[in-house]
Amino acid sequence: MEGFLERSFLFIEQSGWLAPFFFIFLHVFRQIFFIPVLLVCLLGGYLFGTIYGSIYSIIGLTAVSMVFYGLIHILPSMREKLTKLKKRILKGKHQLTIPQMVIMRLMPFVHFHLVSLYLIESTKNFKTYSKYSFLVSIPPAVIYTASGDMIHELPLAGTIIFTLFLAVLFLFFRKKRTSISWDDFFSTKRT
Repeated sequence: MEGFLERSFLFIEQSGWLAPFFFIFLHVFRQIFFIPVLLVCLLGGYLFGTIYGSIYSIIGLTAVSMVFYGLIHILPSMREKLTKLKKRILKGKHQLTIPQMVIMRLMPFVHFHLVSLYLIESTKNFKTYSKYSFLVSIPPAVIYTASGDMIHELPLAGTIIFTLFLAVLFLFFRKKRTSISWDDFFSTKRT
């Protein structure tokens, strides 16, 4: 992975006016090489600066989400695996809000496509999914690009504090009410 990232960095740096295109292309294909979003956004900040790096990362992350939308409908086994992961992490009873999904995208250890799967399941069509994917991609792209080096260089204690801060924000933005269906409320256990 490290060698591929270094070669990609040199290639993008030397590609002149096509560099933004290749950088967005790297975003789309980074998951094949198991490169974390954080590293690619950090690379964008180094190559293009905070503003242009953020713009290119937002485009790249949105493009990744759109490709994922197509793949999840073509490969049902992929959807099944991610659904199992989602149920294990979210315990199946949570309805996430957009701010919660943004915070999940900010957490480097949460799988990028887990949020994408949740967006697919909570939207009605591709247009709505694309809009929400774009919105959910903005904060991580900007924060990772602008301060990715700071997050990457933090000592272990700083990383733990930052993660706890994100967890508190996650809980703060949860939905305050729960809906229980009539059948679930009055269900009888059969033995």
